[in-house]
Amino acid sequence: MNWIKAALLTGLLSVPFINVIGEATAAEGRGGCRRGDRLQIQDLDMSPDPMVEGQRIRSWKVRVQFDGNRECETEISIREGGDIVAQARRINLHPGVNEIDLRPVENYRFRGNEHCFNVQVDLEGSRREVDAARRFCAYQRPAWSMRERGDRLAR
Repeated sequence: MNWIKAALLTGLLSVPFINVIGEATAAEGRGGCRRGDRLQIQDLDMSPDPMVEGQRIRSWKVRVQFDGNRECETEISIREGGDIVAQARRINLHPGVNEIDLRPVENYRFRGNEHCFNVQVDLEGSRREVDAARRFCAYQRPAWSMRERGDRLAR
């Protein structure tokens, strides 16, 4: 009879460990983005564009090229220097070009003459700046805009 009690007690004590293993396996199946995954920022836009000094940014849109062969989940942030100006968690990137809308930080406003931004993603728990095809900067002329001088006529 004691061996039945011991087996039952062992089974009950092992249940939490089975749940931990199941959760870890499920997280791997979701496929977090890894350090070897190749990402490149194709474009970064804000809305509205152009905007007047002191106006609040409504949204950011980033186009990310992901050269993987599976989906991966990550966190994306747009930064100006050390400041986060927009952030999104639990973003699923699929192979190819991904267009992602990010909500801006409420209190961020343009001041000064130039603001340059970079995009960072979480790769295996470590934030990495993503390679970009070009620099993404907003200039005041007379309203703030991220469009290049030649782009203004094309859009």
